[in-house]
Amino acid sequence: MTPAVAPTVFVIDDDALVRAAIQGMLKSVGLSSETFASPQEFLRSKRPDGPSCLVLDVRLPGVNGLDFQRKLADEGIRIPVIFITGHGDIPMTVKAMKSGAVEFLTKPFRDQDLLDAIHQALDRDRVMRQQHSELAELRNRYESLTARERQVMGLVVSGMLNKQIAFDLGTSEITVKIQRGHVMHKMQADSLAELVRMAAKLELPAGKK
Repeated sequence: MTPAVAPTVFVIDDDALVRAAIQGMLKSVGLSSETFASPQEFLRSKRPDGPSCLVLDVRLPGVNGLDFQRKLADEGIRIPVIFITGHGDIPMTVKAMKSGAVEFLTKPFRDQDLLDAIHQALDRDRVMRQQHSELAELRNRYESLTARERQVMGLVVSGMLNKQIAFDLGTSEITVKIQRGHVMHKMQADSLAELVRMAAKLELPAGKK
């Protein structure tokens, strides 16, 4: 088994003193971090593939932190964001939180407040990564089904009985029972309810042939 990758906190702030202070604070509690003076620098970097979060200054030269948060989402970079700013206001805070930010801290903030937000963000990222991994595994199982088994699965999760599926597909009830068994085995589903939940996670159109 590959050992778990240690979490990394990324910090983007154009103030070198702020970057150094946050990095020092994170090091004191055993957290790895990487700092950047600009979003462009962050995007050019090769980032470790493990739990992470982003501490992002709202006001940066040439780019607004809120716009950069949206750019990350548009590019498929899913990373929990913690905003820090010296000029916060309520509309800005509301916009950031609605866009999925974990926290919005106004400078000067307490180290503990930032640490609490970082731990919350890292926990959120771990959960998202676990869910992504489980969904990828589920898709692999679904891909292992034959075209007919996928048809049978779609009809099974729509609530149809074996004899109804057999009639619909123009085959025998025994054949459907065997194919249904293959579906349950390949999908590693212990019950119909579990198979239905799997289909929902895969967003399969139930009953579609």
